[in-house]
Amino acid sequence: MIKTNKSFMKRFKVTKNGKILSRKAGQNHFNAKDSSKTSTNKHRMVAVMHMNNKAKSRFLVNA
Repeated sequence: MIKTNKSFMKRFKVTKNGKILSRKAGQNHFNAKDSSKTSTNKHRMVAVMHMNNKAKSRFLVNA
């Protein structure tokens, strides 16, 4: 039986319709110089486009 990779489940969120969302890059530091609009946009999650079906079936089995 293949198990879901728990480290992947902590990094990604699977929506009801099956989309995979991930955290936007570049949030850890150097945020003081960003405008408020930029920092607000960094809080949003973005859809993952680069993950193919083989990777989805390997890491996100039960999602």
